[in-house]
Amino acid sequence: MTASQPAEPAPVPTSLELFLGFMRVAAFSFGGVLPWAHFVLVERRRWLTSDEFTDMLALCQLLPGPNIVNMSVAIGARFHGARGALAAILGLTLLPIVIVLALATLYAGFKDVPAVDRALDGMAAAAAGLVIAMAAKMAMPMLRRRPWGAAPIILVTFVLVALLRWPLLLAVVVLAPFSIALAWRERAP
Repeated sequence: MTASQPAEPAPVPTSLELFLGFMRVAAFSFGGVLPWAHFVLVERRRWLTSDEFTDMLALCQLLPGPNIVNMSVAIGARFHGARGALAAILGLTLLPIVIVLALATLYAGFKDVPAVDRALDGMAAAAAGLVIAMAAKMAMPMLRRRPWGAAPIILVTFVLVALLRWPLLLAVVVLAPFSIALAWRERAP
C-alpha cells in the first residue's frame, strides 16, 4: 500500500465481535472509557474513522444517558440493527456491573481506612487527566482542519461550561447556530 492509497476498511463486525469488542472497552477502561473506546473502535478495530467517532460522540452527548452507552447502541445498530445494539450494550455493561458490585461490597468494609481515601483521590486525578487527554486528542484534528472555526467554539464552550458552569445542553443550544454558521461560511464559494 502506498501513501496515496487509503487503508483498507475493516470488515463488518459480527454481533459476537461487537459484544466482545465492547466488553474489551469496558474491561480496560478504568478511570475513563472514551480514550480506550477511541483506541479500540478507531485505531484497533477500525469500525469507525476518527471523524466518525467524533461526530458520533457529539451526537451521543446530546442524548440522555451516558455517552459511551449511547455510542454502543448507535454503533451496534449501525452494523446489525437492534441485535447489534443489544450485543454492544451487553458487552459494555455486563462486566462492569459484576466488578462494581464486587467493589461496592469491598468498599463497604474498608471505606473508613485512610489509605483507601487517599487511593481514591489519586484515581480521581488520573481520571481527570484521561478526560483532558481525550479532549485534546479529539480537538487536534478539528483544529488542523478548521483552526479559525473550531478554536473559538472550543474556547467559548470551555468558558461557558467549565468556568461559568452553564449546563451542557444550554451551551449547545446557544453555540450550535454559531457553529453551523461558521461551517456554512467555510463551505460557501
